[in-house]
Order: sequence, then C-alpha cells, then structure tokens
Amino acid sequence: MTPEAGANIRRLRVDHDGADRFRIAIRDHTLVVDQTVADGGGDSGPTPTELLVAGLASCVAFYVRRFLARHELPVKGLSVTADFGMAAQPARVGEIRLLVHLPADLPPMRRAALLAVAAHCTVHNTLLQPPAVSIELAAPVPASA
Repeated sequence: MTPEAGANIRRLRVDHDGADRFRIAIRDHTLVVDQTVADGGGDSGPTPTELLVAGLASCVAFYVRRFLARHELPVKGLSVTADFGMAAQPARVGEIRLLVHLPADLPPMRRAALLAVAAHCTVHNTLLQPPAVSIELAAPVPASA
C-alpha cells in the first residue's frame, strides 16, 4: 500500500536517531520516541506505547471538545487522564482506563451523549476494529563507501 494507491492513504516516517531513539516525521511535525532509562533507553521522549495511549486520550479529548463547542458548552477545565497496564505473551497494552475531566458547569443531561461521542473517536474505533497491518522489508540500502 502506498500513498498513491488511494486518496485516503497517509504516510509518516520513522528514522533511527541513535541507540533506542527514533525521530518520527508526520507532515511538518517531528516527534522523538525513546525507551525509558530503566528499559535501556535515554528517556529523550515518550515510548511508542505511551504515544499509542496518548493518541487515544487526545482523540477522546478532541471529540469531547468538538461536542462541547458544537453545543456551545464550556470547555474550560476539559482534560483526559489515561492509566494503562501492560500484558505479556505477546507484549502489548492490556488495559487502558481514560478519565474525562469535564468543565464544572456542564449540564448533567449532556453527560450520556458526551460519553457516547467520546467512545466513538477515530482511535478508539480503530482499537475496537483493528486495521489490517502488514510489515514488509524494503530493499537494502547500499553501505556508504
């Protein structure tokens, strides 16, 4: 699958930056991922697993904010806290708990609808209905002379 294969295909790139550190290029943005010192890394950025959970939490926050704005409700104080636990065999995130902190003056009658909207964010939908994932090896890059 390549970006040319369909208008909905997007691309990002991950390049090795030394030890366990990698740079991620997404559009005009650069992020760094690393492993914690305890896991042998330099802790110069979040781990890929933390980015996965952060992606979910920020997607939920984005959907909640859009809901609040669409209904002309206050957004001040909106935040999302994420707790997650690891599982083994295979190594993976085994559990994620998101806590949406809502503005103090949100009408109680809006809570159920807001929760439904949050539960349908794109990242959450993706985790519930996983995409087909393929991992392939590119042609080797010749060593510099």
